[in-house]
Amino acid sequence: MGALRPTPPPPLLLLLLLMLGVTSYAREVFVPQGPLYRVVGTAVSISCNVSGYEGPAQQNFEWSMYRPEAPDTALGIISTKDSRYSYAVFAARVASGEVQVQRLQGDAVMLKIARLQTQDAGVYECYTPSTDTRYLGSYSAKVELRVLPDLLQVSAAPPGPRGRQAATSPSRLTVHEGQELALGCLAQTSTQKHTHLAVSFGRAVPEAPVGRATLQEVVGLRTDLSVEAGAPYAERLAAGELRLGKEGTDRYRMVVGGVQAGDSGTYHCTAAEWIQDPDGSWAQIAEKRAVLAHVDVQTLSSQLAVTVGPGEQRIGPGEPLELMCNVSGALPPAGRHAAYSVGWEMAPAGAPGPGRLVAQLDTEGVGSLGPGYEGRHIAMEKVASRTYRLRLEASRPGDAGTYRCLAKAYLRGSGTRLREAASARSRPLPVHVREEGVVLEAVAWLAGGAVYRGETASLLCNISVRGGPPGLRLAASWWVERPEEGELSSDSAQLVGGVGQDGVAELGVRPGGKPISVELVGPRSHRLRLHSLGPEDEGVYHCAPSAWVQHADYSWYQAGSARSGPVTVYPYMHALDTLLVPLLVGTGVALVTGASVLATITCCFMKRMRKMRKR
Repeated sequence: MGALRPTPPPPLLLLLLLMLGVTSYAREVFVPQGPLYRVVGTAVSISCNVSGYEGPAQQNFEWSMYRPEAPDTALGIISTKDSRYSYAVFAARVASGEVQVQRLQGDAVMLKIARLQTQDAGVYECYTPSTDTRYLGSYSAKVELRVLPDLLQVSAAPPGPRGRQAATSPSRLTVHEGQELALGCLAQTSTQKHTHLAVSFGRAVPEAPVGRATLQEVVGLRTDLSVEAGAPYAERLAAGELRLGKEGTDRYRMVVGGVQAGDSGTYHCTAAEWIQDPDGSWAQIAEKRAVLAHVDVQTLSSQLAVTVGPGEQRIGPGEPLELMCNVSGALPPAGRHAAYSVGWEMAPAGAPGPGRLVAQLDTEGVGSLGPGYEGRHIAMEKVASRTYRLRLEASRPGDAGTYRCLAKAYLRGSGTRLREAASARSRPLPVHVREEGVVLEAVAWLAGGAVYRGETASLLCNISVRGGPPGLRLAASWWVERPEEGELSSDSAQLVGGVGQDGVAELGVRPGGKPISVELVGPRSHRLRLHSLGPEDEGVYHCAPSAWVQHADYSWYQAGSARSGPVTVYPYMHALDTLLVPLLVGTGVALVTGASVLATITCCFMKRMRKMRKR
């Protein structure tokens, strides 16, 4: 039975006491303004607090209710100080914890009912037993609770979302990475009161149990019609890759563009019904969730595959080389969401790694050649939906090696930005190109032996050739290594001049800017002339012939090369040049001195040249 409560003083007596200033306290109890509308089967929380009291900081509270059919009969629900306070209709629910009172602080509590029943509708009263020296103010407050039927409905919206749908329930969808995922949800209520629906789409990781702890919100439509995304999806919502809209009166549609591998999981639709209480605050009165689909994202990296043909190739120089590359897998078509590039790489036989780029088609279908292949007749083209062909019109021995086809898949993010999502290389495809069998030899020498300053030095180079195809052409270039601090280095060799396979002369840079001439003096004989020889022309020269073959596509390639032995060029001084020695010592003495100087220079130079040539 509920405890008997003292009768409050008449209002006139209370007013008189206040006018006389007998007390400075007036107890007052507060509960929410009613009526409150909640839905059967859901939870409700009603707060109660007291102020203006005397006594201890921790006050006690007693909750009772009055049903509509007996508005004057109080039914004790629960008390903070008396465990036997509950009437029989509430005792079992209190004992199980379905009905409980939670203390928020010393003078405030919360009545909680976990699962509302229809008979829970009525007037609830919060009473505070007096701890005051005088009985002043109010000791209880009442609020009406009305229980509404559960009329909220949530389900997956037919027809099923985009993707390959299996005949299971809920549906299982397979979506390719980079494609668009669209899911629909039906949410409606026929509650007679004015309520708002908030609808959100969430995802649980594959095989995880569904609950608030495992369900990650993707995007939701709030009661004020604003759209918000869960933390991991906020950037995608801002970029326009994630959208949520309402279609008609009860259909909601979520679209996830550019699906990623992490988007796999079980998707749910949660609808929450909200009502505005008399104090202006919003309270959730119902919530239901429906499974929409189990979504599997098929990543491009798991699907992209590349095969090549027709197999190992053995061809001769000048013959065309044609290789085919096929890109396969369950891939989204190239277009708004996906793009692809395909290229060929070549590594010389025995070389590690995939090698260097030969040719490729980019995501826009524009072809390009790799470094070193410019100027050659090479075609890279798409011949079928996913088949690509590489064709070298005239192969060369240097084209021998291991070929691989490389395919890359890109997905389009926000705007037009592409990101690489996957790449795959084919197995190696060996290509053999027969050698031309060209053998070159070169012999060079300085015509006339010693040369003197101011004269013209003539260097001759004779070339011999064995093997090679008809129409072989020869080119020859002259190089010089100049002594620097007594040392010669082939790394510092400089081009002096030469004649190409097309007969065009090429001149290098000669110190001092003096004239040079290069010419073909016989079918296989080349000559270099250094006019007005000077001290800066001192050095070791050599001839470098090369053999060239022209194919049907008019491209040239080098089929062989050689290098002659060294030719030493030292500009001697004429004996008469020694007369420049000051004439004060006399002509006779000058001649003797000049001859001695010339002999010394020659001796020292020949010793140094012999030493450098041994290195």
